[in-house]
Amino acid sequence: MNNRLLLQQKLQTSLEEIQTKRNLSSPLTDLQLGETLAAEIAQLATELESYNPHPQPLLNATSVLNGGWKLLYSTAREIRSLDSLPLGLQLGQVYQVIDVTNKRFFNLAFVKHSLGLVSGYVKVTASFAPATEQRINVDFDQRYLSIEKILGFDTPQLNPFKVVPANNPQGRVPTLDITYLDQSFRIGRGGDGSLFVLSKVEDLSQILKHLED
Repeated sequence: MNNRLLLQQKLQTSLEEIQTKRNLSSPLTDLQLGETLAAEIAQLATELESYNPHPQPLLNATSVLNGGWKLLYSTAREIRSLDSLPLGLQLGQVYQVIDVTNKRFFNLAFVKHSLGLVSGYVKVTASFAPATEQRINVDFDQRYLSIEKILGFDTPQLNPFKVVPANNPQGRVPTLDITYLDQSFRIGRGGDGSLFVLSKVEDLSQILKHLED
């Protein structure tokens, strides 16, 4: 096994083992890991980026980028903030589905009450435009707030119960650099330096039903 695959496996296995040990389905953040462990994850990501098999993903690897991705780890403020949801709500799995042909994507974060009283999701839709062969400029469109079940009963009338414009940062265009990409793993860097680590989702059935009509 070459160095790239060894690093990729080590990074993914490390994150998944931490999730399992802590009984978490939500993505990990640096605040959860502590300074030492977060530094180790950051170092592994940086080393893996140096072996990027697709350094120009928007030019010659769009088919690899296309599809569903599960967020494993992030240092982004918007992901950190989901660790402290109100009213007993807990973050579950977070996904991103990319449609390269139409230059659109959506982020989908599942949430549920700690006692199983309520479950639902938050979805944010966006469009993007290539800025370089590695970077995209992002324009967030709408935010959907949905309750799927209350006490185990489906609530289609609340799915969604609120749709509002998504907020883009004031005074700057959000960007994302795709710094590592292979058939099953992706690393990205936000314009503020935040780190995103994701794994490819082969079975999209759970998330495709949340596509915008």
